[in-house]
Parts: sequence; C-alpha cells; structure tokens
Amino acid sequence: MTDLLYSEEEEALRAAVRDLLDDHCDTSSVLARAETDTPHDRAVWKALTDGMGLAGLLVPEQLGGQGATHREAAVVLEELGRAVAPVPYLTSAVVATEALLACDAEDLLTGLASGRTVGILAVALHRAPGAPFPAVHAENGLLHGELTGIADAAVADVLLVPADDGALYAVQADTATVTSQVSLDLTRPVTTVRLDGAAGRRIGDAEPAVRRALRTGAGLLASEQLGVAERLLTDTVRYLKDRKQFNRPVGSFQALKHRLAQLWLEVVNLRAAARAAADALTTGGDTDVTVAVAQAYAAPVAVRAAEEALQLHGGIGMTWEHPVHLYLKRAKADSLAYGTAGAHREALAGLVDLQGP
Repeated sequence: MTDLLYSEEEEALRAAVRDLLDDHCDTSSVLARAETDTPHDRAVWKALTDGMGLAGLLVPEQLGGQGATHREAAVVLEELGRAVAPVPYLTSAVVATEALLACDAEDLLTGLASGRTVGILAVALHRAPGAPFPAVHAENGLLHGELTGIADAAVADVLLVPADDGALYAVQADTATVTSQVSLDLTRPVTTVRLDGAAGRRIGDAEPAVRRALRTGAGLLASEQLGVAERLLTDTVRYLKDRKQFNRPVGSFQALKHRLAQLWLEVVNLRAAARAAADALTTGGDTDVTVAVAQAYAAPVAVRAAEEALQLHGGIGMTWEHPVHLYLKRAKADSLAYGTAGAHREALAGLVDLQGP
C-alpha cells in the first residue's frame, strides 16, 4: 500500500481551494442561494475551473486536463464538502469525466476539463456501482424516455444518457426537458430528465462506462463526507468552548467530552477509509473492496456528526439561519448517493466471500 498521508502538493492544493471557498463560498451565501431557484453558484464554479483548472484534474494533459490522480480530486472534494459548495464538481468533474474516460469522446473530455462544459451522467444519484440502471429507448439515433433523480442536470450542457441498445449517448442538454424534483439537499438538487426524440451521439458502451463512473463517484464521495464531518466537528467543538452554563464552558462537561471524543475517533477512521479509497482508485489495487469499505463506513459517520452538531448547538442549531441544517441535509442525501451503506456492506460481503446466512 502506498503512503496514505497527504503530500506537500496535496496540502498546498487544499490550502488554495480552502482560501478560495472562504472568500467566495461562505455558509451565509450558500444558505441565501439555496433559498432561490438557482442554487448552483456559477461564480464559484468559474473560479474553481477557470482560475484553478480543477475540473480537469482527472483528464490527461494531452486533452487539456491536469493529468492528476484521484488523490488530488479527493482533497478538492474534502474542501467542497467542508463548504457544502453548490457546484457540480462531483457529478461533472468526477462522475461524468470517468464515464467519458471509458468511452471514445476526447472532444467532450476537453470541454469538461476546461470547466466551460458541464457534463452530467443521466443515472439516478442513488444508484450503487454494479446495480442495474434505467435506460431510455433508442430508435434511429433518437432517444425517448424519462429518467429521474439526476443530480445537477439543471446546469448541464451535455447529458450522458444510457440507452436500451447498450450504448451511452451524448445529448445536448437544451434538447431535453429538465424538471426540478423536491430535493432534500438544497445544494445538490435532483431533476427529472425527459427526452422526446432528442438526437444522441453514440460515444461508447454504457455498462462499463456507468460502472466505472459510479464506482469512482462512490469512492470519492467518502472524501466529501469526510469534509462535512470534519467541519461539523470543528464548529461544534468551537461552539462548546464559547457557550457557557453555570459560569463554565459547556464543552468542559464530561458527558459532552465523551461524545466529542467518540465522534473524533470516528472521523479519524473515516479519514483513513476515504484516503484508502482515493488511493485505490489511483493505483487500481483492491478498488472494489476499498470503495465498498469506505462507503459502508462514511455515510453513518457523516450523518452522526451532523446529528450531534445539531443537538449540541442547542436552540440556535434548530434555526434556519444557522448553517448546520445545510450539512445535515448534505450528509443525509450523501448517505443515499451511489448506494446506501447497507448496499455497500452487502456488496463487500460478496467481494470477500462472507455472505450472511
């Protein structure tokens, strides 16, 4: 196994991304945007892509990308999770990019690498790697059908659509009808995509492309969940140091110390699992097992961190003005994304031949 510690380059990348998000994506602006009909922050997306070139981290240099690894992408996702940034990084720069890397679509990869094109894989956000996925009907190069639960499709320029002939098609988003659905996570809204005779360009086989994309999405989602959990733990500890009862900081009470210590241990373990998944995706070693382990562990920890933060912030944590509910909703929604923890535990059991009775 390679070294799972962060390299100097990864720490420098983290610092740069965090500085940008601190300046342009504070929680008050995220909350204000979430209350509008346009929750995605295009200015932040432009800064991340045009300014820092982060949309092309996983794209080879000859196609206009950075030629980096999943470890660097994981660091970016940690910081985006920490800020609950309303940008389509996971869905476009990771999932859609991985699907295109499995196909023959160099021009689309170049567009996604620049960040000027947002690509979205038209597979429901809750689909686990290896699970069957719905497909639209293809007839004479035209696509017909409806797909639901598609994250970030509202800002897509191109949709990658699986069809019943086994192919993956690239469809211009403006030829589809995209309708908002009720979303728990206001910063990553889901939509219904309807195709009524939309023209599609065949770019490859759907099954391997979707499988690769969803596996990578699940593996790197753990890094986003780590960012969420770490931010919640840090903010909760800070609040309990400042909040006083009986002339003592609330955080000095032993019962709360124990709860925070337990949560800290779980977050540390989550970091190890997320880093292992990112490294496995980079090196190709035991990838399916490592991704399943990471997702089986990550979702419950992130949700518990959010629930503890909500409770330990007391009355103020229950208000809409406080950002903790944004993190709770992101953690809850992420616990369903790319397969539930239970689905990944079941997959892991099959991978290591430890089936239950």
